[in-house]
Amino acid sequence: MFLKEHPLAIVVILLLILLLFGSSKLPDLARNLGRSMRIVKKEVREMRSEDAETAPPASSTPAPTQTAPTQTAPTTPADQAGDDTPKA
Repeated sequence: MFLKEHPLAIVVILLLILLLFGSSKLPDLARNLGRSMRIVKKEVREMRSEDAETAPPASSTPAPTQTAPTQTAPTTPADQAGDDTPKA
C-alpha cells in the first residue's frame, strides 16, 4: 500500500519513533507490543473455537425443496354439493 510505494516513509517513521521514545524505551515498547499481539491472537482463537462449538452441525441431507400445492377438498356447502354456477 502506501509504505510499499514509499520506502522512504518507513525510514522517516522509524526515525520519528526513535526521537520520541529514545533508544532505551524501544526494547520495552517492542516487548509490550509482542505480548499484546499474542494476547489478541489467543483471544481471537478462543472466540473462533467457541463459535465453532455453538454453531449447529452441518447436515449431510439436502434442504427440502418446495413442492407444488395440492388440491384440497371443498370447504363450502355449495362446493360439496357440486354447484357449478359461477359465484359473484
